[in-house]
Amino acid sequence: MSKPRKPKGRPVSGWLILDKPVDFGSTEAVGKIKWLFNAQKAGHAGTLDPLASGMLPIALGDATKTVPYVMDGRKIYEFTVTWGEERSTDDLEGEATRTSDLRPSEADILALLPNYTGVINQTPPQFSAIKIAGERAYDLAREGEVVDIPSREVEVHRLTLLKAEEDCAWFEVECGKGTYVRSLARDFGRDLGCFGHISELRRSFVAPFAEDMMVPLEDLVALEAIEDRDERLAALDAFLFDTGEALMSLPQIRISDDQAHRLRMGNPIILRGRDAPVAEPEAVAFAGGKLVAIGEIGEGEFRPKRVFN
Repeated sequence: MSKPRKPKGRPVSGWLILDKPVDFGSTEAVGKIKWLFNAQKAGHAGTLDPLASGMLPIALGDATKTVPYVMDGRKIYEFTVTWGEERSTDDLEGEATRTSDLRPSEADILALLPNYTGVINQTPPQFSAIKIAGERAYDLAREGEVVDIPSREVEVHRLTLLKAEEDCAWFEVECGKGTYVRSLARDFGRDLGCFGHISELRRSFVAPFAEDMMVPLEDLVALEAIEDRDERLAALDAFLFDTGEALMSLPQIRISDDQAHRLRMGNPIILRGRDAPVAEPEAVAFAGGKLVAIGEIGEGEFRPKRVFN
């Protein structure tokens, strides 16, 4: 009987908050980080288009178990809309499909913004990762198909006009999961009768990670110059944030090392004390400042759902 394959790479875990450069795909960025850190596993929380820059949270090792919690978080984008052209991709990559000589006034733009604040219906771009009959919309679009993508509800918490000129306008948006900024630009242009597309896009925030946690890719690549492997990896690991940083919005309990051992074995623990929570559908347990488990609290117990090494 053959032995199970040993995973390649180090069992390093944590979050790297990458400042992704333009013209670098999200999957490409994850591959580069996985290689730099010699990590066994890696994944990202929320795709950024190649033409977009900014925050791309990348999970290594056990942190990949917390990716869904970051995917659900609020996001902030700064973006520029260029008027006069609607494009097939709703950004600079595509070909112009509709044009106009009209240009909106600042007053016209400001009057439009309340229509795009709150819970709105939005149709994702033709070039998007939405699945249509089991296939990605962007694959169908590249083959020349025009697909009927159903609209869906998304939430825009805040939408601000930063600056307006004749041919361009600059915005900042804080939005929930599944919001396409490219769709906002497309729909702004249609409503204003002048058409439009994204010409710049930068993500500055993905809850719960702050902007000052980002590290530029070039700073990480520069560490390749360190010849000693252990020294190089230690320098890279210094940029990682603890896996538990992704779960700070959930109720937390502090436990002992003995309780942590029980949870890691898949067993529930009894919660005692006057301040012990009564019931929580989802909570996290920490021992010595380190994440131990995600679980539920009920009937005086914490029952683990996912455990962390």
